[in-house]
Amino acid sequence: MNRACWILLALFVIFTATTLTASAATVDENTQAIADLEAALTFVWLLVAGAIVFLMHAGFSLVEVGLTRSKNTANILMKNFMTICLGILVYWAVGWGIMYGADAAGLIGIDQFFLKGADNALWNSWWFQMVFAATGATIVSGAMAERTDLKAYLLYTIVLVAFIYPVYGHWVWSGADKALLSGAESPIVKIVGVGFHDFAGSGVVHSIGGYAALAGVMLVGARIGKFRNGKPVAIPGHNLTFAFLGTLILAVGWIGFNGGSTLDGNDAYMNLVIANTFISAAAGAVTVMMITWIKNGKPDPSLTANGLLAGLVAITAPCGSVSNWAALVIGLVGGIVVYKGVMFNENILKLDDPVGAIAVHGYAGSWGLLAVGIFSIGMGNGILSDAAYAAEGVGLIYGGYGQFVIQFVGMVLSIIWGFGISYIVFKMIDLIVRIRVPAGDEIAGLDQVEHGIRAYPEYVLNREEA
Repeated sequence: MNRACWILLALFVIFTATTLTASAATVDENTQAIADLEAALTFVWLLVAGAIVFLMHAGFSLVEVGLTRSKNTANILMKNFMTICLGILVYWAVGWGIMYGADAAGLIGIDQFFLKGADNALWNSWWFQMVFAATGATIVSGAMAERTDLKAYLLYTIVLVAFIYPVYGHWVWSGADKALLSGAESPIVKIVGVGFHDFAGSGVVHSIGGYAALAGVMLVGARIGKFRNGKPVAIPGHNLTFAFLGTLILAVGWIGFNGGSTLDGNDAYMNLVIANTFISAAAGAVTVMMITWIKNGKPDPSLTANGLLAGLVAITAPCGSVSNWAALVIGLVGGIVVYKGVMFNENILKLDDPVGAIAVHGYAGSWGLLAVGIFSIGMGNGILSDAAYAAEGVGLIYGGYGQFVIQFVGMVLSIIWGFGISYIVFKMIDLIVRIRVPAGDEIAGLDQVEHGIRAYPEYVLNREEA
């Protein structure tokens, strides 16, 4: 190699070394870059998870439409559509502030209304929490379908998203030191020694919605023809295909519902949450299929679909703090709960719930809260960090009596709050606009009466259905 080549090679080495030295990041710079990437991943994860939960409103619409009669299809679609639209505006204006605003005595938030002072992180959190808020009202829609006045339902939706849901949510998820059920300075937590745990909303979302539905169904009464001589009569829905498709969409939605509730796109145990979620769901469906097959000689499709939903609801609270085998048991019991709950509502309480929402969300939600207190292996044992959940927060089978006690207290409060306040609100709405449509309107169908159209304009109602 001649001298010129050696000179060029030397210059290249010097240039390369100088460039690499100048561009090399320090340890602090690398640390910050990693932290920025992790923060961005969490932002994106919550946006995507929220979008998946948003899609659940399509699932709720299809389930409710499929399990009811065709003459009410447009009305049901309108209710579910406006639930999320109103939910967005109401939770932005009021609900978020009550749920996550500055704490007042551990009971309620008192600022951040209209997201005042919001930054990128707060907008991200609001989006994810908002899609949960509207879900509670959708539960009520299904239970009261086919005979509830649209104005009454919309008014109730506003109250639930603005006040009923976020108040209980503040007690559980606000992170405030004095938060009634989860704060370290709460008198209840101090007495019991451990905080209430509801990972993704068996209580906050499903129990509140389910027991609100119970209040509404009790007040609105049964559909015409549902009970004859005190005995329940089946009123078949018009499209089982829709009902099953909606159920599967809801199941997909739970990936965002439970998985997103890690609130961290870098969470090491996110996949445990998803695995537990679907193990429980499958166990619930199989259980109900077997029960109905044994009792009736044939498996019941709609009840089986509700078994899957009950398994999903039940695992929503404990999905991040139990082992896979426990998730299986939780789903199995959830299936039993929903089947017995539907039978109890119809045969004993004489309640008419077209979609089984009270049993699926209320009763199975309560079971999910108790399941934490029975099966939890403890948040301090390497399964998802949660500041409100002590290291000794283990279930009964591991000697954790305190966790079961606080879960029982939280469950009872969810029933009292969800049912009691909703009963009062529905009573007040009934005085203002009435909650039930006239008998003639119910018989004609709410599509024609409330909206002046039919969802299936080429379909002529037969005499039996009309």
